[in-house]
Amino acid sequence: MTPAGPPQPHRFLLLCGLLAGPLFVGSFLLEGAFRDGYDPLRHPVSSLSLGPGGWVQIVAFLSAGVLTLVFAVGLRRSLRPGPGSAAGPLLIAVWGVGLLGAGVFVTDPVSGYPAGTPATPDVPSRHGLLHDLAFSLPGFVCFAAAMLVFAYAFTRRRALGWAVYSGLSATAFLILFVLNNAGFAQDPRWVSTAGLLQRLTIGVGWLWLTLLAVRQLTVRPSGTM
Repeated sequence: MTPAGPPQPHRFLLLCGLLAGPLFVGSFLLEGAFRDGYDPLRHPVSSLSLGPGGWVQIVAFLSAGVLTLVFAVGLRRSLRPGPGSAAGPLLIAVWGVGLLGAGVFVTDPVSGYPAGTPATPDVPSRHGLLHDLAFSLPGFVCFAAAMLVFAYAFTRRRALGWAVYSGLSATAFLILFVLNNAGFAQDPRWVSTAGLLQRLTIGVGWLWLTLLAVRQLTVRPSGTM
């Protein structure tokens, strides 16, 4: 699973994994802090694609999606044959496709943003359904699955620190994902903090992917883990 000193073309592809997460997280943190009527504790990241200035978040989705796909290619090329070397990058690529789809198909209003909209739409729009069911949901599920695949792969390769970290990241990611979705469905226990829970979910995932990119870029040549 460890590359024997990634060739220079692979390094460029892997570097995209360092950029995707910080770009995406930085974008929604800045946008969410200054958008009128938007509450980062309550509202989802995707809602930043709505209304004036929504193009900024759409560009962030598309940019992060492209960078993630490029990283997945570099990751596949840099991994030695073995457990997770094909499935792991493929699942990360699905996350990238999910980001692209979430940018193209804008979400429906939720939790009262933009101002004057209901907590949930009476009838979901076609683009809202595509955003949620065709791209966001599969993307999140496959991202968690990628962490689990790498947890297994690192266990087989006896890189136990990375195996534990990947497994814990997947567990935290899935729990937070379930809770924030309950909040966006207007569960009174979580609705007021659903935005924060989603941001924690995304943060856990992007941190894992970014550190994985660092690992693949800095791993020692041949034979060592």
